[in-house]
Parts: sequence; structure tokens; C-alpha cells
Amino acid sequence: MSNQKASQRARRPAGQASSRPQGKPTRSPAAAPAPGPVTAGVGGRPWRPYALGAICLAGIGISIYLLIVHYAPSALICSNSGVVDCSSVLKSPSSEIFSIPVPYFGLAYFIAMGVICLPAAWRSEAAWLAWGRIAGVVAGIGMVVYLVYQEAIVLHKICLWCTGVHVLTFIMFLVVVSGWETTGYALSRWED
Repeated sequence: MSNQKASQRARRPAGQASSRPQGKPTRSPAAAPAPGPVTAGVGGRPWRPYALGAICLAGIGISIYLLIVHYAPSALICSNSGVVDCSSVLKSPSSEIFSIPVPYFGLAYFIAMGVICLPAAWRSEAAWLAWGRIAGVVAGIGMVVYLVYQEAIVLHKICLWCTGVHVLTFIMFLVVVSGWETTGYALSRWED
């Protein structure tokens, strides 16, 4: 036994056995395998699918409200003067794409993203789900850029409800992209 090992054993409190089974060689820290990506949040549960679910529910709620306002403008609760003018934005030609009100697209988007961000879908090893989530949030950000351009540059007005949807979409983008390594697909590739 080397002097270093003997001194370590002597420093150990009485009654405490070595955690290493006898007869097995020790590894140096450099030879230890690299740990896999961190997959769990507080309490050992992944938090991203739950956060995304909450974001999608909020997005669905705002989209339904904006659909109601589209067909019953008197239901609008927002400023109608100055730069913040929800009514002008929601009645503008930019509020429809191919004669379909934009809130329909928002509703479909948040429902679809909610489904592919469920905890079971997040843990799935299916490549199409993992890449579908990435494609979905990238498409969402693309739509946000287009709509913000319409509001700020074309109309010179801002809708607070629309801004809420834009912020939710941006947060969803950050959560999905930053959580790539915690998806079932990425973890299965890590193990290979």
C-alpha cells in the first residue's frame, strides 16, 4: 500500500469503511466516463413539458379571446387610442391571412405545440417529434417577426393581446431550444 493511500485510510473516522470494494482498481478522475446531459429539474422531474403546457394553455386562451373579439368587437378590453390601439390592429387587413383571421392560426399553433410538448411526447425517442418541436418554434418565431413588422412598421400601432401571444411564443422558443438535450430523442442518441 502506498503512503498516500495509507494516510487517507488513517484520516477516515473509525468505523467508516472504504466505499470502494476491495480488489478493484481505482480510476483516475480523467478516466471517468463523461456524465450524460442533465435531464431533471426540481425533485427529479423534467420541468420543460409542464412549462410548455402552461404556455400553450395561455396561448390557447388568448387566441380564443381574440377570435371572440374578431366576431364581436365590443368584447375587446384594451386601449383604443395612441400607439397602443388593439382595435385598429385587430380590424386591419393584417389581421387576416388568406381571408382567415390570424387568431385561428394562433389557436391551431398552440394546440399542436401543446400536443407535441406533452411529457410523454417530450420523452419520446421519435426523431420526428423532436425535430417537429424545433420546426414548430422556429415557424412560430417567423410568424411573430412578420406580425410585429405589420404592427410596428405598417400600422404604427400595437395590440397588447397580440404582444402577449408574441411573448409566449418567444418564451416557448427559448424553452424548447434550450431543452434539446433533455428530450427522449437526444438522450437516446447520447446513449448510442
